[in-house]
Amino acid sequence: MVDLTRRGDRVIGRIWHGWTIPQNADKYESLLKEEIFSGIADKKVSGYKRIQLFRRPLDNEEVEFVTIMWFDSWDAVKQFAGEDYERAYVPAAAREVLARFDERSQHYEIKESLEY
Repeated sequence: MVDLTRRGDRVIGRIWHGWTIPQNADKYESLLKEEIFSGIADKKVSGYKRIQLFRRPLDNEEVEFVTIMWFDSWDAVKQFAGEDYERAYVPAAAREVLARFDERSQHYEIKESLEY
């Protein structure tokens, strides 16, 4: 078992939601994996650790996507997103296929993270 928070590391999770119609879901997922995530990595933000993508269908009318970005400090979050760091980062190509999305991202300090 590894407790990442007890080593003194600060970890911040940046959570964001977007929704699209089922017909656009695969296109949006591909866009994320092939362009958007690599574009984020290309920013070379010091303290940006990783990103996770979650997807689930909702009542056959929408597909929900959730991303969680991991940073090691609030400064890293601000380096990525700017001073208005809660503002969502949604490139134009993503806006074209999303039906709706969070205008603001939520941020949480991870207080404990156990791996087994």
